[in-house]
Amino acid sequence: MTTASPPRAAASLPRRLVHLYAGLLLYGFSDGLLLRAGLGVEPWNLFHQGISRRTGLSIGTVAIIAGALVLLLWWPLRQRPGLGTVSNVFLVGLSMDATLALLPSAHSWPARGGLLLAGVVLNGAATGLYLSARFGAGPRDGLMTGLHRRTGRSLRLCRTFVEVAVGLVGIALGGTLGVGTLLYALAIGPLAQFFLGVFALPALRPVPPPDPARA
Repeated sequence: MTTASPPRAAASLPRRLVHLYAGLLLYGFSDGLLLRAGLGVEPWNLFHQGISRRTGLSIGTVAIIAGALVLLLWWPLRQRPGLGTVSNVFLVGLSMDATLALLPSAHSWPARGGLLLAGVVLNGAATGLYLSARFGAGPRDGLMTGLHRRTGRSLRLCRTFVEVAVGLVGIALGGTLGVGTLLYALAIGPLAQFFLGVFALPALRPVPPPDPARA
């Protein structure tokens, strides 16, 4: 006779909220580290950085405005925002600005390299944290999945198209392209996948108890 493993309890709402908001704040913090390193940032922050330099607005403010505008594009794509989507629009930009206000610029190569590596790894951890909460994708990720569903093109192609487009605009506006951009592109996928496993929460719906007849 075999003994079935007891079912895992569903993740509690407070625990999911901790994952969501800790992840979003950490995401903005990690973006701030990448910006302070000055060795290149990911495509969306190239875009935000370029507009920030042209307008005089803080990069966090630009990220919030851009996120809200991207969210408007969800309507024709029939995407539904969640709590995580709306929270993402505001918290990441605010956290990024706070980090840049508190963290001094790095000038030596070892310090800049350290900030770059820390920023990339923590960005992956932040992605795993906030996605594990399952409160909805961020506005930029939702744009890519929406395009995928509406056009029938692969998710990889839609993501590449959007990120190359915003990255090129950002470079044209003065965003910093560098080794950090390449490192982020190569590392963020594996890191996010790893940390999704680390921070995975039990199923949202309770698993039914085992059938005694099968014990």
